[in-house]
Amino acid sequence: MSRIGKKPVSLPNGVTASVEGQTVKAKGPKGELSFVVNDEVLVKLEDGSIKVDPRDASKDARSKWGMSRTMILNILKGVADGFEKRLEITGVGYRASMQGKNLQLALGFSHDVVYQVPEGIQISVPKPTEIVVTGIDKQRVGQVAAEIREYRGPEPYKGKGVRYAGEKIVRKEGKKK
Repeated sequence: MSRIGKKPVSLPNGVTASVEGQTVKAKGPKGELSFVVNDEVLVKLEDGSIKVDPRDASKDARSKWGMSRTMILNILKGVADGFEKRLEITGVGYRASMQGKNLQLALGFSHDVVYQVPEGIQISVPKPTEIVVTGIDKQRVGQVAAEIREYRGPEPYKGKGVRYAGEKIVRKEGKKK
């Protein structure tokens, strides 16, 4: 039995939600999101909370039960507060800046990397070595942060590159004579 799926999802303040068939729509101060729940799972809106149940006792229905509840929770949190990922840049001469709507990264290549910010995502650069990715869709915020990190991931010898804030890099010892 899913322990996560059993808990009803309560609506945060200022958020309205509606359930139409298998589609859950949420509207809040940050924007509007929707999620289509798998057919193996039943969704009901009852007195200010959304209840998720498996359609039957099959393994497939039970495996999608907790995930569906978590996805609904994420869209409710997203329209209420939004999500944020912080990236840190380490290395001599490595820096980031905003060029209009695009993110410009100097990561030790012969050219600057220009990342075009997708719709629904905001990127800010408070310091040249820090990038903040914000948005209402948790999956897209994480995907954009992963794409930026992919340009120059942290390397194990000096730790240079783009890393998530608070990420621990396992360092290797250099060659010995």
